Amino acid sequence: MDLWEREGALVALEGELRRSAGGGRVALVAGEAGIGKSSVVTEFTRRAATTARVLWGACDQLVTPRALGPLHDIGRATGGVLAQRLADTAGPQEIYSAFLDEVTDPQQRHRALVVVEDAHWADEATLDWLTFLGRRITRLPVLLVVTYRDDEVGPDHPLRRVLAAMPTDVTSRVVVPPLSEERVLEEAARAGRDPRLVRRLAGGNPLLVTELLKDPGNDAPTAVQDLILDRLRHLPAAARDLAHLVAVVPTRTDDWLVAAALEDRGDGVAPVDVAIAAGVLVPAGATGDGLGYRHEILRQAVERSMSPTRRAGMHAAVLAALEGQGAERDVDPGRLVHHALGAGDPDAVLRYAEVAGDLAARQGAHREAAAHYVAATEHAHRLPDEEQAELVDHAAMECYLVGRFQESLDLWRRGADLREQTGDLEGMGNDLGWVGRLLWWAGNTAQALAVSEHATEVLEALPPSPALARVYGQLARLHLTAHRAGDTLHFGQKSVDLAKELGDTGTYLHSRMAMATARAIKGDLSAVTDLAELAVEADDAGYTEVAARALINVASMTPDELAEYGPVAVDRFATCERYVRRHDMDGFLEHLNGARARMHLERGDWTEALSYADGVLASRQIMPMNAVLPLMTKARVAAARGAPDAEQLLLEAAAATADIEDIAMQAPVADGLAELYIWRGEDDKARQVLRDALVMAGRTSQNEFIVGRLAWRLHQAGGDDPLPEVAAAPFRDMAEGRWAEAAAEWGRRGATYLRAMALVEGDETAAAEGLRILDGLGAVKPAEHARAGMRARGMTRVPRGPRRSTASNAAGLTEREAEVLALVTEGLTNAEISRRLTLSPKTVGHHISAILAKLGVSSRGQAAAAAHRLDLVP
Repeated sequence: MDLWEREGALVALEGELRRSAGGGRVALVAGEAGIGKSSVVTEFTRRAATTARVLWGACDQLVTPRALGPLHDIGRATGGVLAQRLADTAGPQEIYSAFLDEVTDPQQRHRALVVVEDAHWADEATLDWLTFLGRRITRLPVLLVVTYRDDEVGPDHPLRRVLAAMPTDVTSRVVVPPLSEERVLEEAARAGRDPRLVRRLAGGNPLLVTELLKDPGNDAPTAVQDLILDRLRHLPAAARDLAHLVAVVPTRTDDWLVAAALEDRGDGVAPVDVAIAAGVLVPAGATGDGLGYRHEILRQAVERSMSPTRRAGMHAAVLAALEGQGAERDVDPGRLVHHALGAGDPDAVLRYAEVAGDLAARQGAHREAAAHYVAATEHAHRLPDEEQAELVDHAAMECYLVGRFQESLDLWRRGADLREQTGDLEGMGNDLGWVGRLLWWAGNTAQALAVSEHATEVLEALPPSPALARVYGQLARLHLTAHRAGDTLHFGQKSVDLAKELGDTGTYLHSRMAMATARAIKGDLSAVTDLAELAVEADDAGYTEVAARALINVASMTPDELAEYGPVAVDRFATCERYVRRHDMDGFLEHLNGARARMHLERGDWTEALSYADGVLASRQIMPMNAVLPLMTKARVAAARGAPDAEQLLLEAAAATADIEDIAMQAPVADGLAELYIWRGEDDKARQVLRDALVMAGRTSQNEFIVGRLAWRLHQAGGDDPLPEVAAAPFRDMAEGRWAEAAAEWGRRGATYLRAMALVEGDETAAAEGLRILDGLGAVKPAEHARAGMRARGMTRVPRGPRRSTASNAAGLTEREAEVLALVTEGLTNAEISRRLTLSPKTVGHHISAILAKLGVSSRGQAAAAAHRLDLVP
């Protein structure tokens, strides 16, 4: 097939190749599935072969992506040191260095043209490599071409952070547009098809157009999949077997693999020609070395069409061929696991999954490692108890790192039982320590403490061990979350001393981190610096989980214990997120983003706050501990805007803290409930909630901002209780009438919402400014409460707030909310508004919730009617 309307993309790529002579360049080739990205890049590399050295690697849609898949493809093509480093499963830095040597080798006559195909399927290790390469690209004689499906790369897709890290001054986006309507109509007419039908069924997607034009008699909406299956049915048996074999191998099937898998039948290569001639298969790869389907959609259609038995048989044939050539071909163990799972071969899964998991973990691809290890544990009963326990522990750790907490908890329990059965009491104590940690995440603090103390008893009866040092550290962390600083320091010191004696660097660093956090909670700001330095020390030593924990502790303390909301706070969260994403430890993101939502609430960035809160709550595996702050954040915004479900959300958050001895979680919920009760005039209920929380805070925390917030809120609710000595200065100022000092301090700290609450207690000018802030947030309830307070203080000029009859923004809508409302009145859906305004659907939803609250209505139809009645839209 000719490359229809693709000369523009080819010219753009050729221009990038010329410019790369003066320094490295990046070309991003994005588009939907079937748009022709691979065809364009294949043609480009064919044209460039005389002036550039093409190094082509692909990412595959395996059950678990292969770690560093594109580099393995490149290594097989180049041989040399790079291939050797990959074969030796060297660390990432050694592999990266070997790649840099390969592309900067002065003996090569041409500069390198590096193609990474289908990056939307890239594993975490490949994404790290791309980030590494992007940061150095300007100093390399390389053109890096990355293809990906932009319709599969949403805002939270891990590829996004890699693309964002590419240097903008040398990065270009090569557009592969849909075919023009004129081209589709012209080609359909030439093929004797109904042009408008082809246009309706295929749009401008070249793959779909091509498939429809090949079968004039099929006009069904599912024509594309039906076409490939119909063609398949008309193939001779040998060619059909080949097509089925290729269908179970994602992306591309190497020629040698086809030959090996079909070798026993004696079919030779003749079926290949038949399948290609029938349009079922096409030569694949830049050099045509291998077979594939014209598009992954077609491969998946064929794979799904097979019976389970036949599909398993094809996987078994591929597995046997890979095993037969494994040593010679340096077969990635991830491919072996993929086909072992497809074949339903438990022995093969056990043989390869642990190897693949270990390799992925060492390369930083923890999601892939977890998938491999968990797959192996399904058949671990075939192993001796000792080996089974070791495998289960590996799976438990990887699940923990990627946030599969319930699976991790179940696996640690299983490991502890296996260790007990084998008499391995040290291993049992270690696993029980992890059970305690996960129980805390699940919100069962009492159980967590009991299990951890039991683990301590088991281990203290044995000679000193790293496991005992780790459990002491676990006890320190449990007491830390309850703000029992003395117990934290006691067990932390025991852990540090024992770990240092035994040379257990990871535990030594982890327990130092817990002790520094305890100091920070007590108000020792030097401990925050110590935690930042500890993160660097841990990272340098290769203890990435400890480094992540130190960064998370600093960030998550920032909103409550440190009361910072300005650029420093924003940067702490961003730094931490970059680190955990870079090291594939997404399991920490729920906790991090819950605290982040809390920070944006106080900053006055309520759309951001709700976006982070909803992102956490959308997780299918969320633990109760991680749900508290997002629920509280959503509830407080809802309460401020007068939404009826606010109290229910707060009560859900309170229920989630019922078994959690963590005042940093309980105090914000109590504060939110009290705030709501005050606005409703139920001051007695507010006082009871706050006094209970202050009693708990007095037992467990001396943090000045946690105690100070509760004490100020109690004063706001009419309580005449004396202010605790430890109450932070700005809260003390608010309670004692020094509103100007409080407002100035909250402004310095970036706490926009708290600043507004201080200002509305001031003189007429200050109160008016505070009301403007609240009205801008759509915070109708605190604004009403503030206006009532101003009148009670005898003020005669109380701003009325947004007027609903004459102002162009009569409901107090922001400019963006007014835009959204205008599109609601046109009848557009959230998805359509999202596309029109280039916002995420989630953000559109938050804007609409705010609009409904400001208009005092409960549906989109009522909002549209109110908009016309109040003359809010043309």
